Amino acid sequence: MAITLFFRRPEPSAVQPEPWPEIGETWKPEGVNIVQRYYNQAHAVVLVYTAAQSDRHNVACLGCHFTKASNKFGTRSWLILSEAAGAANEHATSCRALPREIPARPDDGTVRERLRTWVSNYRNRGADEQLWIETLDPIRLTLQRTDEWIEAALQQLAVDQPEALRTERCEYSGRVLYYARRLSED
Repeated sequence: MAITLFFRRPEPSAVQPEPWPEIGETWKPEGVNIVQRYYNQAHAVVLVYTAAQSDRHNVACLGCHFTKASNKFGTRSWLILSEAAGAANEHATSCRALPREIPARPDDGTVRERLRTWVSNYRNRGADEQLWIETLDPIRLTLQRTDEWIEAALQQLAVDQPEALRTERCEYSGRVLYYARRLSED
């Protein structure tokens, strides 16, 4: 009888804790893969995420407006997972911002306007400037759209405003390339 007391194990609990959506634990924005979460000193969430089809990692704090997407030192400009995790952990240990509301998913018209503004900001008087969808990664939490949706919106923008954006298909990969048109000399 004494031996059975030592070998008893508690029954596993069938009750699962409720998720806390106000701190971002169950928030899964469209077009983004959340890789890691850290909590700052006031329990706001610091996210490490990638765009849906990318290995470039980004860091964003849901308490303050801290973001990090690039590495100034090194052979590449983007963050690998270990660098992003280090930056997120470092920020989380020093940030005291209270948790903010989870960013609401903007309507399609708002996202199209942000993309139009993004294209306009790349236009210059020198030459057409190639645009990379990866440069949108730091603001993917506010766009909350998939790569396919963004590409379709950019292709429509090229049709609607050919003086601002042109597309070209790469002869080697077949991928569509986007170019912000140069400004006219008027």
